[in-house]
Amino acid sequence: MEKLYAEIIIDISHEALDRVFSYKVPFSLREDIRIGQQVTVPFGRGNKERKGYVVGFSNRTDYDENKVKEILRIDADAVTAESRMLNLAYWIRENYGSTMIQALRTVLPVQEKMNRRSARWIELKIDPVHGPALLEEYFGKHYTAKARLLAALLDQNRISWEQAAHQLKISKSTVDSMVKDDVIRVVTEYYYRNPSQQETELEPPALLNKEQQKLVDEFKQDLLREEHRVYLLHGVTGSGKTEVYLAAIDEVIKRGQQAIVLIPEIALTYQTVRRFTKRFGERVSILNSRLSKGEKYDQWLRAKQGDVDVIIGPRSALFVPFPNLGLIVIDEEHEGSYKSEQTPKYHARETAIQKASMEGASVILGSATPSVESYKHALEGKYRLWELTKRAQNAVLPQVYIEDLRAELRAGNRSIFSRRLRSLMEDRLNKGEQMMLFLNRRGYAGFVSCRSCGHVMECPHCDVSMTYHREGVLKCHYCGYELPMPKTCPECGSPYIGTFGLGTQKVESAIYKEFPGVRVLRMDMDTTRRKHSHEEILKAFSRGEADILVGTQMIVKGHDYANVTLVGILAADLSLHANDYRAGERTFQLLTQAAGRAGRGDKGGEVVIQTYSPDHYSIVTAAAQDYKEFYRQEIGYRTLMKYPPVWQMLVIFFSGSDEDQVKELSGKTAEVLKRMELLVIGPGEASVVRMKDQYRRVVYIKDADYQNLIRAKDHVEAWLEQQQEKRNVLINFDFNPMNSY
Repeated sequence: MEKLYAEIIIDISHEALDRVFSYKVPFSLREDIRIGQQVTVPFGRGNKERKGYVVGFSNRTDYDENKVKEILRIDADAVTAESRMLNLAYWIRENYGSTMIQALRTVLPVQEKMNRRSARWIELKIDPVHGPALLEEYFGKHYTAKARLLAALLDQNRISWEQAAHQLKISKSTVDSMVKDDVIRVVTEYYYRNPSQQETELEPPALLNKEQQKLVDEFKQDLLREEHRVYLLHGVTGSGKTEVYLAAIDEVIKRGQQAIVLIPEIALTYQTVRRFTKRFGERVSILNSRLSKGEKYDQWLRAKQGDVDVIIGPRSALFVPFPNLGLIVIDEEHEGSYKSEQTPKYHARETAIQKASMEGASVILGSATPSVESYKHALEGKYRLWELTKRAQNAVLPQVYIEDLRAELRAGNRSIFSRRLRSLMEDRLNKGEQMMLFLNRRGYAGFVSCRSCGHVMECPHCDVSMTYHREGVLKCHYCGYELPMPKTCPECGSPYIGTFGLGTQKVESAIYKEFPGVRVLRMDMDTTRRKHSHEEILKAFSRGEADILVGTQMIVKGHDYANVTLVGILAADLSLHANDYRAGERTFQLLTQAAGRAGRGDKGGEVVIQTYSPDHYSIVTAAAQDYKEFYRQEIGYRTLMKYPPVWQMLVIFFSGSDEDQVKELSGKTAEVLKRMELLVIGPGEASVVRMKDQYRRVVYIKDADYQNLIRAKDHVEAWLEQQQEKRNVLINFDFNPMNSY
């Protein structure tokens, strides 16, 4: 008989083992073994049992046949990776830098089979007309337990096992005896755990306006032509992007296909699922990290079996195994949370486009503030640009005020709230209207600014803010440039210079001090740790149980409350001066999204942006909701400084317990890269030089061609294989990072 060998990726995240190993397939497993299955194999000198994934088969091996070991068993409780998921894992490994097993774990968010939930029922098997005679027989023979059960079944025809056991006090032996006599039968019904807990009546589709209908008609025509495109849906806040998603998904479902809807944060799940359930009923489900293992497995299984049409969730929901995927929607596509912070550091947007390409599906990227990358692709024709220029139901955009905190300080106001914001808050409380106060903490990294003139200490070489370190120095995390911490502002001489800090609890306390008796809900990482805590806070606010919702960026995306007529943005500068080349873009996005929460109902809305930089183009264009002008200025800055998306960037991150080894290896790596005629910056210290006794350094590489960076990554990986000192140093790759190191 011809021999059969399996090619197996061992489940160990180590670069030295990032290759396939050959194992003999024993005759007893030949009928059952499949590509993608998890198996147990003997590994290493001690033949320690290890898990692995089958990625291929062959009838020959390049190794000494006598030394090739046999597979021990197939792991029946493990989830099988389908071939398309294996292909996607290979693509992730190649494009983002990781081991194959790390990529496989990424595309398999559910890796373990769980027991299905079930309910047992007892049903009457005999014809009910014969029931009274049998009941009389049971009473005559003093079979009181059988009589109780039969009487209950003649009344209800079907009762649960629990009801029989606890209410009727029926034993298993009584049930078994009546089953044997063909009087009753026991039926087991399996059911899915339901994590969404949404009971919503179906509603008819909303009537689309002309702009929305035009886009949906275009999507239908592309489907008919079997043209699977990437669409960038750029719509002002409140323009009805979700209605376009719903209509497009409806078209896909009519064709017997399924859709994945990605949202940037779990906080958005409640409202999103509610809207989709109203349209598509119970065939909508969710997948996220807050679910139990059983809930995750059930939703994964529902998707795999085609028992659900729409899955909603954050980044990991992208990998549900739908049998006939037709559409991937990425809402708020600009959000940084779509980029993984764990290896492999994949971006859900690019990965979704690749997955859709492999499976013949379309992609809709939606945002009021598209990422600079996506908008550039749309202008170049790589994506189809869709635009919604008006708010739905003719609602008007809110009135936006920019308040200069330097002027507030000069006027003697040292409160968290500017005079205008305080006055408007008082007005809303008197009217019984609600408000949101947004604390812009994203990107906060200890930047240093002057409270008198607004000057920020920036790196003269990289045009990003410098970060304060405890030893009293300012550092640039891109090039390593350092300055001593100034005692006075170099611009105006004021002593009011220092790091910027403000927290949600401090804001909440200030509200109670200014407005005694006001009802406040706070939404941040501390108040949303529990399962369903996001939904509980948002439900309470929507029911009018609070006057003010205070929170970080999780409150500004996608939420729609008709009674919110005021939004206060307390610290626009916290993200504007983060030491990150994307700081201007993030500030524009956050401010525009926050402003968009106001005036979404019949009442008009007002927004107050508090800042020390009232003339910065990110703030001025956000106040005007003018994306095109923002993009024009931002792409000019990126071009000048050779930042993505005009140029591409790769970060190689080094960490280890031996500082000298980390320095030596990062330095040698930089020299290897420089010989490849790439623009290399560093090595330099990371923003946190030492963490958990691990020393950290980074090398930045820039090039106009992304493929050149992939080749650089491959070259460095091959070179590192030959370096002895790299065994004690952890090396990670990050393409076009969303955060500075």
